[in-house]
Amino acid sequence: MPEDPDHSGAWTSTPLRVRYAETDQMGVVYYANYLIWFEIGRTDFCRQHGFAYREMELNDGLYIMVAEARCRYKAPARYDDEIQVQTRLREVRRRVLVFGYEIWRQPAADLLAEGETVHVVTDREGHPRALPDKYRELFLAGVKPG
Repeated sequence: MPEDPDHSGAWTSTPLRVRYAETDQMGVVYYANYLIWFEIGRTDFCRQHGFAYREMELNDGLYIMVAEARCRYKAPARYDDEIQVQTRLREVRRRVLVFGYEIWRQPAADLLAEGETVHVVTDREGHPRALPDKYRELFLAGVKPG
């Protein structure tokens, strides 16, 4: 499992099992599915830090829009593999959040992919907004001082 050499954030873990529909003709997971798994990890990260992302949308009219995504593939995942999506918050700024991800095959602990997404906090119309303190505090609970 991931270590945290730069001490930038605590990891959360989301277990998944690769579905047949996620694989391509060669029997490996189609590359775009890793970004979907990042989203699942990010949503679970929010839940594990005290709130549902959906609440932020409904109650505050705020969204964390993806501005950039990166994924580096290390080894293929295949149908029925058990995987762990590890997610952490690398950076919290006034209007920007940066998440890091690692995807591991279980139980062998093979690193399959790593990446990050950069998000801009916006309102319903897509205008950048400052992250409210109540969410900033919850997000910051996922970042170790360092």
